[in-house]
Amino acid sequence: MSTLSLSRRAFLASAAAASAAKRPHLVLFVSDDHGRLDSPVYGSRVVRTPNLKRIAAEGTVFEHAYTGAAICIPSRGIIASGLCSHRNGATANGKQMTAGIKTIATYMSGLGCRVAHFGKSHFVPRENYRDWEWVPSEIKGEGPLNADLDTAAFDRWLGSRDAGDKRPLCLVVCSHSPHVRWEPNEGYDPAKVELPPTFVDTPETRAFRCQYYTDVTKFDRQLGEVHTSVRRRLGNDALFLYTSDNGAQWPFAKWNLYDAGIRMPMVVSWPGKVKAGARSKAMLHFTDILPTFMELAGGEPPSDIDGRSFAGVVRGRTANHRNEVFAQHTADDNGHMNCYPMRAVRTRRFKYILNLRPDLAFRTHIDRANDADGKAYWDSWVERAKSDPKALEIIRRYHKRPEEELYDTVADPHERWNLAGRPEHRNTLAELRGKVRVWMDGMGDKGEVFGVPRPLVGENLPI
Repeated sequence: MSTLSLSRRAFLASAAAASAAKRPHLVLFVSDDHGRLDSPVYGSRVVRTPNLKRIAAEGTVFEHAYTGAAICIPSRGIIASGLCSHRNGATANGKQMTAGIKTIATYMSGLGCRVAHFGKSHFVPRENYRDWEWVPSEIKGEGPLNADLDTAAFDRWLGSRDAGDKRPLCLVVCSHSPHVRWEPNEGYDPAKVELPPTFVDTPETRAFRCQYYTDVTKFDRQLGEVHTSVRRRLGNDALFLYTSDNGAQWPFAKWNLYDAGIRMPMVVSWPGKVKAGARSKAMLHFTDILPTFMELAGGEPPSDIDGRSFAGVVRGRTANHRNEVFAQHTADDNGHMNCYPMRAVRTRRFKYILNLRPDLAFRTHIDRANDADGKAYWDSWVERAKSDPKALEIIRRYHKRPEEELYDTVADPHERWNLAGRPEHRNTLAELRGKVRVWMDGMGDKGEVFGVPRPLVGENLPI
């Protein structure tokens, strides 16, 4: 090899290193089952999340961020692949992503980033993530629902990096909280908790609400510790994005396509690059996170994924992104429960939900809960429904869904009043029905039910 070619190679290596040094570090923090409204950042007057408030003050709060699936593995598969569930294969918790699908690990390492994962996983199968480091940063407790993010291990890992390694980092950090089982109440007053109008107000509901709030505050503490480590170890040249995988494990949220299930908290901070204390109304989808990270890392996102970069929104160059987003739910746990196939489209104003098997009973880990997951509060709803018509109507609405649902999310943010049968909304219904069908066709979605759910007939339901 000639001296000239050696010099050329050295120059290119030096240029690549210089380019890498200018690219930001990228940190994605994902909580588990945190409802968007359960923080002062989104209007709560009760829930304590001081660290999320601090990060929001440092950056921009996104008002319209949506997951495409209100359940753990499918939601994380969407983030990781930039593909909707039926294109990446992870349509249910019991159904992994198709082997060989490219993920954030492959894409970002290919752009010269050092990619690592910390905390709770649910990114499966592992072979699709061969290119990232699985850093041991999870404290194991008793049972699968009692693992916890080790924030001290995260900080030690950041501090132990080789000073000569100039690769930008792409880190995915996952808390277990506030997924059930929730922590014992620490300082929340049951009389002051906030109950959506879709809830039945009982003492048991308020007691479990306090436990959920306590677990939200626990994840916020972990969020603050990770963010502090990032700023201390990496400085301001690190973009920090916070979101949750799906809504909280409460009725009409997780396992549903109402906004309480799919409309997510999202905050992005990047001092000097992202406007501090701002709020964005840009409509984003979880498929968009991967191409955004790729663009910020200096790459060109692939054209064959469903997501598209919102880096322009992050940098303040545009205020708009999408006009509509889509979501699906199929099933969970191999057909034992949470089996209710539905599809949805959300526009700025309207939500349309297509329930593909309205003959089925809607059953989840909520009404089939064990004691630690909230059986006592659900049983109190059922008991109240024996004498309270409003409670009975909530129980009925939970279990039995019509084929089509249409909501004006501006006038009816909790999606309580189905407009599908109103003649004045006939055109909107037809338009959104058509959009969902076209989207399903494009995804190769045949509207299947995963597993063999129990039918409505013969169920011992208080309806």
